[in-house]
Amino acid sequence: MSIKERVIDHVRENRTGMVHDLIFAVAWVALVSFLFDFVFTSAPQWAFYLFMLAGIPAYFGFFISLEMAREQQAARNG
Repeated sequence: MSIKERVIDHVRENRTGMVHDLIFAVAWVALVSFLFDFVFTSAPQWAFYLFMLAGIPAYFGFFISLEMAREQQAARNG
């Protein structure tokens, strides 16, 4: 199997998850950029990078809690 075929298969299998990841990343960067452009205008540059870095645990926390909520809903309905 060629690399091109592997990439196509990977994208086909994970398309929804990849779209969710992209949406979360764009929303997080937009939120942090807005905050530092309009709210925290005098904040140091390292704080901006720290907020960007905080997107990693925020991402995992959001999707883990979403999965837990789905499991609880399925348990109630099923």
